[in-house]
Amino acid sequence: MVIVPLISVITPVYDGGQRYLRDAYDSLTRQELPEGWSWEWIIQEDGRTGRPAEALPPDPRIHYAAGERGGAGIARTLGLARATGAVVRALDADDLLTEGALHRDITELTAHPEAGWCISSALDLLPDGHLVPGPYDPPPGPLSYAALRAAYEADRFPVVGTHLAVRSDLLTLVGGWPALPALEALALVLTCAALAPGRMISQPGGIYRKHAAQMTAHPEYRHEPEFATLRTAILSRLDALEHTEWRWTRSPKGN
Repeated sequence: MVIVPLISVITPVYDGGQRYLRDAYDSLTRQELPEGWSWEWIIQEDGRTGRPAEALPPDPRIHYAAGERGGAGIARTLGLARATGAVVRALDADDLLTEGALHRDITELTAHPEAGWCISSALDLLPDGHLVPGPYDPPPGPLSYAALRAAYEADRFPVVGTHLAVRSDLLTLVGGWPALPALEALALVLTCAALAPGRMISQPGGIYRKHAAQMTAHPEYRHEPEFATLRTAILSRLDALEHTEWRWTRSPKGN
């Protein structure tokens, strides 16, 4: 496998969700990467309208495609099929990268070749413009599967799954993001943690925009039957992975 010093940022978007894309792009263009590295932005529309493309500037680093509607998880995974980087970084259409976020992701994975993934803390952007740190941010360093699963089962998940950076071979190995109607980013973090060592970066790597259109942000959603089904699906998959005792290890020739 040829190692490409490229980080592929993958963003799903639906028709109507493009209102924030230019802000996301601006945060991406402000990134300074380690020497020799570059980025590409893989945008996958969840649908075939083509209208989100109209919000994008002409930039050869942007790769846009549309597909049948299936939800954000499926859109992300379709985007993964077009990614060419050694590292994949998640970014939602309505979120922002903080200054230096991609540099820290790459540096963390370079410094810890045994790690398959890393994730950074997040800042919540409230509708009134205030930035608020996450309530359960873990300390920097190794981030264990046991700690993440225990936190999830206690309904205190400490990280934002849409700020994950993962080696592309590990992400491809697990099949990308699970085809769930919600919580697919959280589920992917738990899946990666079940298979590979991970790292926590304490410096915020993203700004998570809070707004009314986010389904899972509403407290009442947790009482819906679908939410219980999602939890069962996620935990069942984790149980199966634990039972196999299968672990990802980085090949000396891999990325």
